[in-house]
Amino acid sequence: MSDTEMKPEVLWAQRSSSSDAAKNYIILTIMVPDVAKDSMQLDLKPTSLVFTGRSTSKNTTYHLELEFYSEIDVENSKTNQTARDIEMILRKKEMKEEYWPRLLKESKRVHYLKTDFDKWVDEDEQDAVADDADNMGAGAGGMPGMGGGDGGFGGIDFSKLGAGAGGMGGMGGMEDMMKGMGGMGGMGGGMGGEDDDDADEDDEDMPELEDEASSSKAGGASAATIPKVDEITEAAAKGEASDPLPATTGNPKIEEVS
Repeated sequence: MSDTEMKPEVLWAQRSSSSDAAKNYIILTIMVPDVAKDSMQLDLKPTSLVFTGRSTSKNTTYHLELEFYSEIDVENSKTNQTARDIEMILRKKEMKEEYWPRLLKESKRVHYLKTDFDKWVDEDEQDAVADDADNMGAGAGGMPGMGGGDGGFGGIDFSKLGAGAGGMGGMGGMEDMMKGMGGMGGMGGGMGGEDDDDADEDDEDMPELEDEASSSKAGGASAATIPKVDEITEAAAKGEASDPLPATTGNPKIEEVS
């Protein structure tokens, strides 16, 4: 079965500085899984990059040609190959505070080139995040055609690129903070306890108010003097009245007003 030839996906981000060359670079990632070093060619020049490599797992030959917006310092650029991609730090030759407006010389859009949002930092936020170069560990290897010299990029841990871009730095301390708040657990159901018991005891010891006591006595007296419905009914059946009303004879006279 013959190989398929295609352009690989390319991700990019950048940093800029007018005073520190180590902070003035392009981060370029070429997505080419399972490409052996002995089956690929990478040619980096000040204004261009050409890559060709074969993926054994995909039965695909990748070919890429890029012409940069501005010049690259080849001698101080570095690469690192992993099982899934080729990661590159390309130092910009011209030191400027402003970002490149784009990666390529031509302004036309190409479908395989995308912004690497995991590593991108806005131009005006570079000083507010940790510098990627400071977080880089060991393990970056040189590639054919890349020139020599570390230029401050030796030992880059590309997996940590953009670590400060997401604003998540310092989240490691969140776990410790949560542990420190362990004593506050159970606030929903644990707010009772001794305070509730004391409140119940206070309620039991509280004397009745005078109005409530008077109402209770008055209510008891009234209940005692009011005849029960059964007694009234029985008395009515016998023709008796438990509490007969006083008889009245005729209409009372109204005294004349003199």
